[in-house]
Amino acid sequence: MRVSLIITTYNRADALLLVLRSIELQTLMPNEVIIADDGSGDDTKAIINAFQKTSDLNIIHSWQKDNGFRVAKSRNKAVAKSNNEYIILIDGDMILHPEFVQDHLNNAEPGYFIQGTRVLLTENETSNALKDMSIHFSFFSKGIRNRKNTIHSNFLSRLLLKKKNYLRGIKTCNMAFFKQDCININGFNNDFEGWGREDSEFVVRLLNNGVNRKNLRFNAIQFHLWHNENTRASLKQNDTIFQNAVDKNSKWSTNGIDRYL
Repeated sequence: MRVSLIITTYNRADALLLVLRSIELQTLMPNEVIIADDGSGDDTKAIINAFQKTSDLNIIHSWQKDNGFRVAKSRNKAVAKSNNEYIILIDGDMILHPEFVQDHLNNAEPGYFIQGTRVLLTENETSNALKDMSIHFSFFSKGIRNRKNTIHSNFLSRLLLKKKNYLRGIKTCNMAFFKQDCININGFNNDFEGWGREDSEFVVRLLNNGVNRKNLRFNAIQFHLWHNENTRASLKQNDTIFQNAVDKNSKWSTNGIDRYL
């Protein structure tokens, strides 16, 4: 099965560089890497251009004008550009375990989307990783806050795999789905601007349309570089959009990916 790995980013070129280097070490390479860029400046463009020239990765730069936090639109544009049947979403500050892509494809199943977990790095360890250009972490590494999430085990992953529909812990920093399932609900809701709830509202419509949740542990491991929290200034209005989708049992967004297809 062919896969598009989509990376969301905004003005964090140093972190994106480490993420791209971790993708180069995958045991199974994605067929394409699409960078969903929410308006980054020249530093990010330079990193991407360099990789496009020197790396074996098939990299597509999907850029939109910087007009505030518009990650829903950015993801829609990237998914619309994708050429493959399966989509893996990550953020531009997630360093990937070498078997990340392979694990996602091993667990792909029609009728399901996958929600993965992450390992949290401390501020100090993140600073060291960026300084040393380090992309290698393990259970024994310093500066890890939730150490059990570093364990890679196919046995434990199968044993603790959970198929249950709920909204707690929804994060598009480690999520995978079939592209057609995304198109069937018209993708992410472009009405979301500012941080928060665009991922949960997307999942509400997936669930309402019969696509179930598969919660993945001890596979598809990623290491999250520390950063300051995004402003919650738009959270109230985004909560309203989210709750409206819940109350109306929504399966479709009227302002979604179709405008980019």
